[in-house]
Amino acid sequence: MLTLADPKRLKIATVLAFMLIPLSGLLTDIYLPSFPAMSRDLGVAESQIQLTLSCFLLSYGLGQLFIGSILDSLGRYRIGLFALAIAVISSLLIGFSRDIYVICALRVIQGFSVATIVVSKRALFVDMYSGDKLKNYLSYFTVVWSSGPIIAPFLGGFLEKHFGWQSNFYFLAAYGLLMLVLEMLYSGETLAEKQPFKLKSILKVYRTMLLNINFVLGIFILGLAYSVVMVFSMSGPFIIEHTLHYSAVTIGYCALLLGVSWMIGGLLGKQLISWEYKYKVFAFSVLQLIFIGIMLFSGLFHQDIFTLVGFAFVIHICSGFIFNVYFTAGLMAFPKNAGASGGLLGGATYILTSILSFVISTSGEINTQIDLGWRYLTMSLLLSVGVIAWNFNRNKELKIFSAQNIQNFEDKNPSSDFV
Repeated sequence: MLTLADPKRLKIATVLAFMLIPLSGLLTDIYLPSFPAMSRDLGVAESQIQLTLSCFLLSYGLGQLFIGSILDSLGRYRIGLFALAIAVISSLLIGFSRDIYVICALRVIQGFSVATIVVSKRALFVDMYSGDKLKNYLSYFTVVWSSGPIIAPFLGGFLEKHFGWQSNFYFLAAYGLLMLVLEMLYSGETLAEKQPFKLKSILKVYRTMLLNINFVLGIFILGLAYSVVMVFSMSGPFIIEHTLHYSAVTIGYCALLLGVSWMIGGLLGKQLISWEYKYKVFAFSVLQLIFIGIMLFSGLFHQDIFTLVGFAFVIHICSGFIFNVYFTAGLMAFPKNAGASGGLLGGATYILTSILSFVISTSGEINTQIDLGWRYLTMSLLLSVGVIAWNFNRNKELKIFSAQNIQNFEDKNPSSDFV
């Protein structure tokens, strides 16, 4: 059992947890530059290749919904090891497969296994840390996670060019196997007190979370913030290769830059953590809409890879910032049920993202900067509505809380001029 009295081992386990958090980003983005090649090699439509991504996102989201309660009841460590082994095996099988439906099924399995791994590692921080140190670690989550989208497409483009699209999944299997060995050697159980696995109690916990309006609005905002990024992930590779006539390596470079933009947004969210919510989030929401408007207008006259990626870069910074702010707040909302709340937060976010990504993939062909811009605008407008609703409800709750405190103070101090 890991304890705070064992700081050296805890430090190693913390580093390993941070190394596993980007796993979902790796499995999502490493094969994005290979979309066109997979479509040609497997002899299927582009939309079917995009479906493999939607399958992963959906199962990753659904898995997080229920796995948190299981981890709170049975522990984190052994279940996490089993999930890592499944992720390794499924990656190998995808590399060997030639059937798109088998690949989709394996991606579903991968989604559930990665959900288990990520939720267990997120819970480690709530299990082992508290106060400002916990808040500091949680604010790094988006930044660390974004290392996956930064490294993965660049690496995937290189692997696809020299070894074929299957090499992406062989690399994932090798990385997963390495982490499995390291986890077995250096990590351990972090759950100090297991919660009884009682369906009625579990449903009560979820009911409490889902009745928290700002928690639910936060999920809505997170799903839309990530969906803004998925607009490019789903369509960018085809625009860059088919319309602008660049290779998979170039797609990887572009995805690398956009991964950096997401990380910059996360870092800004961490640096401005003490700023008032409504001011900083509104500012980035408005900035995002302004750049999308300029992107649409400029697309009427000219488009090339520099303007396409340049506008997307700023748009993704804004989404990364907003995601970091609300993800940190959501993870700290229910510390006594860290596994369940983290699972619900991440799961519902990815379910919403998978639905929206499916809508994007079936909304017609996206061949130009303007096509991309209209999808950006739709998601960004919905995101802004969510931010406004969250802040409105938060201000309402603060007023109620303030009024109650004032009344309590006056009851205890009748002669006070507090108001």
